[in-house]
Amino acid sequence: MDQNKDKKSTNVNLENTQFFSVQPDQETGVKKILRVVYEALSEKGYDPVNQIVGYIMSGDPTYITNYMGARSLIMKVERDELVEEIMRYYIESNNWES
Repeated sequence: MDQNKDKKSTNVNLENTQFFSVQPDQETGVKKILRVVYEALSEKGYDPVNQIVGYIMSGDPTYITNYMGARSLIMKVERDELVEEIMRYYIESNNWES
């Protein structure tokens, strides 16, 4: 009888959907990609601001180094998303939020 009791307690109800929620890291997506690209450009001796602006304006990925996979990372994000993230940070940093 104890064996049956153990089996019943481990049965899973497959008729109901279980929910699982994970809180995202504070730094994800575009922000993380920009950080990695910035670090890669800096380590290779480039001016990260000029190179990132060149990429955003032209769409030419050769403005970004291959070092640390930075070029392939930045190409995963739309250029308008990069501008949006940069603007969001700038606005927050200057306390312009309403």
